[in-house]
Amino acid sequence: MGEAAGDRVLSRLQANPDLIIGNYSDGNLVACLLAHKMGVTHCTIAHALEKTKYPNSDLYWKKFEDHYHFSCQFTTDLIAMNHADFIITSTFQEIAGNKDTVGQYESHMAFTMPGMYRVVHGIDVFDPKFNIVSPGADMSIYFPYSESQRRLTSLHPEIEELLYSNVDNNEHKYVLKDRNKPIIFSMARLDRVKNLTGLVELYGKNPRLQELVNLVVVCGDHGNPSKDKEEQAEFKKMFDLIEQYNLNGHVRWISAQMNRVRNAELYRYICDTKGAFVQPAFYEAFGLTVIEAMTCGLPTFATAYGGPAEIIVNGVSGYHIDPYQGDKASALLVEFFEKCQVDPSHWTKISQGGLQRIEEKYTWKLYSERLMTLTGVYGFWKYVSNLERRETRRYLEMLYALKYRTMASTVPLAVEGDSASK
Repeated sequence: MGEAAGDRVLSRLQANPDLIIGNYSDGNLVACLLAHKMGVTHCTIAHALEKTKYPNSDLYWKKFEDHYHFSCQFTTDLIAMNHADFIITSTFQEIAGNKDTVGQYESHMAFTMPGMYRVVHGIDVFDPKFNIVSPGADMSIYFPYSESQRRLTSLHPEIEELLYSNVDNNEHKYVLKDRNKPIIFSMARLDRVKNLTGLVELYGKNPRLQELVNLVVVCGDHGNPSKDKEEQAEFKKMFDLIEQYNLNGHVRWISAQMNRVRNAELYRYICDTKGAFVQPAFYEAFGLTVIEAMTCGLPTFATAYGGPAEIIVNGVSGYHIDPYQGDKASALLVEFFEKCQVDPSHWTKISQGGLQRIEEKYTWKLYSERLMTLTGVYGFWKYVSNLERRETRRYLEMLYALKYRTMASTVPLAVEGDSASK
C-alpha cells in the first residue's frame, strides 16, 4: 500500500514532495517508509498514542493482543517517532504529561513487553524535534452562536426533532419532558475511555442537577449494533444506568451524528438553551469536540486529564472536571447552573472567555502558519547539517525488517470482526 501511495504521489507531482506528514500509527509508518525512500523531510502527528490509554498495556500486552494488537502498534509508533525529522503534538501533556500523569511520548522512553522485547531508550522527549502546534475548528462551520446572520435556522426543525420529539426510534431514545431547561450536552465515541456512561451516572446520582438541566448524549448507533465488545458493554451499561436512575424524561440518547454542519448548529442551539458541553473522558489527548464547543460559544466542562486541561483556563474559559470524582464534577455543574439562574451574565462571561481563548490559540490559520514555518526550519536544518541519524535509522530498518513485518503478518485485514475492530 505504501509503495502504491508513493507511486501516485510521484505521478501527480512529477517530483519528490518537500514534506511528508503521517497521521496516526498506520499513517505514520507509511509516511516513514515513503520519506525514507524519497529522502525528504518527514513529520509525524500521532494524535493519540494508545499506550497510555490502557494501564499496563505493555506488561500485559498478550492479554490485549487478540483485540488490539499492541505489539504491532507500539513497534509502529517507536519506528515512526524515531525516524521523524520533526514531531507535532497538540499539547505539552502529549510529550511529557504532568505531575500526576505520564506523557504519551514519555511512556515510550522505557518499557517492557515480556516475551517480545525491552525498550531502554525509546524516545528522547527533550529532542528539539518536538513541537506543540494546536489545531482548531473549521471556522466556516463552527462559529459563535451570537452571529445570527450566519445561523442555519433552516436546520432547527431537524434539531428540535432530534432533541424533543416523543418518538422512540433508531436515531434517538428516551424523552425530555421539560423543554425549558438548559441542556448539558456531550458527544463522543461510545467507548470506555470517553466515559459517557460516567457522565450519565454522575447525572443520575444528583437529583438537584436533574432539576436544573436536561442531559443529551450523542454516541453509538441504535440502528446498527457494534461488533466491538467494549462498545457493546458500554451500550448495555448506558441502558442500565438510565433505567437504574429512572432518567427517562431527563435524558435524551441520540445515535452518532455524522453531519458536521448540523452538529455545529446543534452546538449553537444548545447555547440558545443556556446549556453547557461536558467532555468527561478518563483521558483525552487533545479534545477536538472541546474546541468545537468553545468555538460556538458553549461553556465547556472537560476532563483534567490530557489536552483539555491546557485548552481551558479553569474558571475563565471553562472548567476542569475529574472524571474519577463524579460527585465533585456534578457539584461543580450544579454550582454553575445555580449561579447562572441568579446571574445570567455568568453564562455569558464563561462563553466569551472560551471564545477569546479559541481566537488566541486554537485556529487553523495559526496552525497552518506554524506548520509552514516548521517545514522550512527542519527541511533547511536537515539539508545544511546532514542530520540523517544514520545509526538510529539503520537500527530502525533492522527492527522493521526482522521484527515488525513478522508481527504485522499476523494482524487480520480490516474487515468486520472482533479482532479487526478498535
